[in-house]
Amino acid sequence: MEDDSDEALMAAVAARRQQAFRVLMTRHMPRAIRIAQRIVRNAAEADDIGQEAFLRVWHKAASFDPQVGRFTTWLYRIVLNLAFDRSRKPVHAPIEEAVEIAAHEPAPVDNVIADQQRRALDAALARLSERQRGAIALFHMEGLSGDEAARAMGLSAKAFESLLARARVALRKEVETIEQTRRLP
Repeated sequence: MEDDSDEALMAAVAARRQQAFRVLMTRHMPRAIRIAQRIVRNAAEADDIGQEAFLRVWHKAASFDPQVGRFTTWLYRIVLNLAFDRSRKPVHAPIEEAVEIAAHEPAPVDNVIADQQRRALDAALARLSERQRGAIALFHMEGLSGDEAARAMGLSAKAFESLLARARVALRKEVETIEQTRRLP
């Protein structure tokens, strides 16, 4: 294709060109899965959400309007909606995840500390509302600009800034609570 912009590829997808669809999937599936995983906190679920999002891209390609927004904004909105829907369903962890057993040697102290910090952050994120998790994931973890994240969430820039500020405060409080709980005898 002469123009391989996302918007040009979407026009080709609307014309049912599978090659254009494959290019879009290759280009955007990893980020779609990462965004979903930040919301649902489950790799298998996130993978399913990424697949479902691209199925919707294929089936709804004709409804994409590049005059309204960028393809990535449209895609992230689909991913967020699917992830929010999935995160509302009750989750039952597989038995394999119930206990982690170290394979051979104990991990170095730095790895243990980093792992504890990551778990504390994951636990704190899990306690945030879906929308707050979505704002943190898009802006801080995926590096979208405030405007891009706002459009992906269907918010004005001002509303997104407010949501992100509340999410940061809530996340900080949750991390502090988790840290305090860990220090108790």
